[in-house]
Amino acid sequence: MSKWFVYILECADGTYYTGIAKDCEKRVQEHNTSPKGAKYTRGRRPVKLIFEKEIESRSDALKEEYFIKSLSRDQKKAYLHSK
Repeated sequence: MSKWFVYILECADGTYYTGIAKDCEKRVQEHNTSPKGAKYTRGRRPVKLIFEKEIESRSDALKEEYFIKSLSRDQKKAYLHSK
């Protein structure tokens, strides 16, 4: 079974972006340099990886991503500090 990662980026404007990927380093590079980066991050470059968590399946990674995206900014900060 392939590994997946949930990651959080901090954008140049101080906002957070949450996503999933099989290769975090490659995905962060795409966010910073490629049109394959999310539309949200294209106007907020450069982005910096501030959190990554390895997860067993894509399904579980999507669930964790959804959970993180549902948090407020302050809750995300608390989540980051608890890890």
